[in-house]
Amino acid sequence: MKTPIHLALLASLALGAMAASPAAAQSVLNIGLQDDPDTLDPATNWSFVGRHVLQSLCDKIVDIDEQGQIAPKLATSWEWNDDSTALTLHLRDDAVFHDGTPINAEAIKYNLERNLNMPTSRRKSEISAISSIDVVDGTTVTINLSAPSVPLLAALSDRAGMVISPKAGEELGENFTNAPVCSGPYKFVEHVAQDRIVLEKFDDYYDADSYSFDELIFRGMPDSNVRLLNLRSGQLDLMERLAATDVAATEADADFSVLPVVGLGYYGVTFDIGGEGANLDAGKKALVRQAFSLAIDRDALNQVVFEGQAATGNQPFPPQSFWYDQEFPVPARDVEAAKAKMAEAGVESVDLEVLVPTDAERQQVMQLVQAMVGEIGINVSIKPTELMTLLDIARQGKFEAHLVGWSGRVDPDLNITPMLSCGAAGNDAHYCNEDMDKLLAEARALKDPDARKEIYSEVISILQEDLPIVYLYHSKWIFAMDSDVQGFKAYPDGIIRLTGVTAE
Repeated sequence: MKTPIHLALLASLALGAMAASPAAAQSVLNIGLQDDPDTLDPATNWSFVGRHVLQSLCDKIVDIDEQGQIAPKLATSWEWNDDSTALTLHLRDDAVFHDGTPINAEAIKYNLERNLNMPTSRRKSEISAISSIDVVDGTTVTINLSAPSVPLLAALSDRAGMVISPKAGEELGENFTNAPVCSGPYKFVEHVAQDRIVLEKFDDYYDADSYSFDELIFRGMPDSNVRLLNLRSGQLDLMERLAATDVAATEADADFSVLPVVGLGYYGVTFDIGGEGANLDAGKKALVRQAFSLAIDRDALNQVVFEGQAATGNQPFPPQSFWYDQEFPVPARDVEAAKAKMAEAGVESVDLEVLVPTDAERQQVMQLVQAMVGEIGINVSIKPTELMTLLDIARQGKFEAHLVGWSGRVDPDLNITPMLSCGAAGNDAHYCNEDMDKLLAEARALKDPDARKEIYSEVISILQEDLPIVYLYHSKWIFAMDSDVQGFKAYPDGIIRLTGVTAE
């Protein structure tokens, strides 16, 4: 028989000789994550799994809906000035932090300035356009920008928009992560490193009735097989990132349900173009990168590695996205065209070292790519590299190419500018196209999506020619859960949200 959702019975002791009597059952949702989060401070968190926990722990200024559109959260409404250099937020008046202090305009100002000024903040680059913050009144705040930047609102739907108690922030400083005091539907209980994170329901949350569980327990389990075994045994009720190879069997089991959603981000091979490690052929000749792209059968990658569960791609956005440019569809493999590009570049063969994270999935992807491009004379050597080490090498520009992904954001600018604009901190390619940067700046100033899309089409045209990143595929976030869990929805950012989720 299927193990039901875990119930923890609370007992209360009677006075004197009275027998103990059970209190109301307390519902607990056990959630399996791919890893243990690095920190529980929105300003310093850098791990994707940390976003799952922080979503329930720390409320945001705005959020996204199932379609990836900006949705109200602490801010119930907002408006831009005419030239997109000032964003005014109107806040709800019934929200409080877990320590009982009010969430008001002063608290929003404190959090944004903390994200900008704290030495260890990882949010600085995401909101660097902010020049000042004005408190208009208790529930109104205006954010002034140094240059037009409509994507700022989307940045506030992630950790840059999460708010912590200013009182706790001042008292704890950089130790905030050890006892975080936030504003979400659940408050912090404990974090046992490499074991569990426990949150309990915050009864004074303004929308507390939408959250059914009294307690959440998050457990980091790097092996997807281990997460699935724990789900099957009843130790977990919900897990993230079910392996694509386990989808069919799990879907066939009536005791469990599977919910996938195509993510906002991408995976691709980034070439070092301007760094000291740049390959003189692949890194310096766009024709070689074009040949590399044409030699790859993206559909085969999807079928062999992901059993069709991914989405093939060739742009910073998946083909299902509004921002995807249909003028440049995902190319079919064309070996002869690829060889012609190599000849046009004046090379017969190219040796290319590619750094690849050590997980089995990306190793398999690169092995297939290695075989495909080998047919046109691009001889790839794969160098397995621990992810954080790989990123450090890439930031220094001491590599030829690497296979890395980006989890993606709802605003198109945030899938391009942080990685490919001149001098950007995340620009591993050390690529710089000033004409493209001007287009990106122009798009950031526009509020109309259709007008912005026209400009991004010009950007995509440039990227299809220069190919600093050869985009390959877009992963699906695949959730699996006990069939008793009802009402769970998968959002395109891949983050676990528990609004309206119940258990039978």
